[in-house]
Amino acid sequence: MIKPMLAYKVDAKPIDWSEQVYIQPKLDGVRCLIQLNEKGKVHAYSRTGKEFKNINELPPKVSVFPLAGALLLPRTQLPLNIFENRYLEMVDDAMSNNRMIAMIQSNKDDNNALYKTGCLGKITSYSEVANSRMLITLSGVCRFNITSELEVVTPYRQFQVDYENFSSDLVKGHGEEEVEREKLIESLKKYLEHNNLTIDWNAIDNSSTELLVNSLCILSPYKPREKQALLEAETLSKRSEMLIAMTEMSMSSGPSTEQMQ
Repeated sequence: MIKPMLAYKVDAKPIDWSEQVYIQPKLDGVRCLIQLNEKGKVHAYSRTGKEFKNINELPPKVSVFPLAGALLLPRTQLPLNIFENRYLEMVDDAMSNNRMIAMIQSNKDDNNALYKTGCLGKITSYSEVANSRMLITLSGVCRFNITSELEVVTPYRQFQVDYENFSSDLVKGHGEEEVEREKLIESLKKYLEHNNLTIDWNAIDNSSTELLVNSLCILSPYKPREKQALLEAETLSKRSEMLIAMTEMSMSSGPSTEQMQ
């Protein structure tokens, strides 16, 4: 298999001009391998064999579960306890359709006011419990921006959304190589010592860098505004850097009154 070429900045890698070289401008986007399966469906793969999913396969209209302080990121899991009638109906409708609902943060003082950016999730665990409650687990799929609210007859809100700015969310491990993993772990160690906390280091060591960064963001004890900034971070490395900065700031103000969940 011939792998797609890697791209280098001309001034970032020495070039032996005595040999024949090929230079090609790289536009925004990715180089990939294209494969047509026996059913005529096109699949695109990275150099390492990771499949690129297509944002066009995601639902353009989503049902929204607004919750301040709740953060969902691609390939992370978020357990939810559903008890309000309108959201019980929403989960029922999702289970009979594509099993997808969207998480977005609401304004703590006004639940009708929502942030613009949220994350689509798929229900991967579902159980009915006593007192007309549901326990579900959402697995993060892709972030989105709200474009408009739909006029609906359902008791829960629905929105037209756009995934265009977040297509890389569909690529597992995208941007991992740019994350300073050791720096993040060192920051985590300092935070734990500062607050007299412990953690399962085997789980940390065995986690992919993407899962480590995103899971720590979800578990972080920060306020909705800070969590929203983590959600909207352009790249995985920027999210990691932002989390480290928030952690250092929280430690400089004394022992935390809030702890990782």
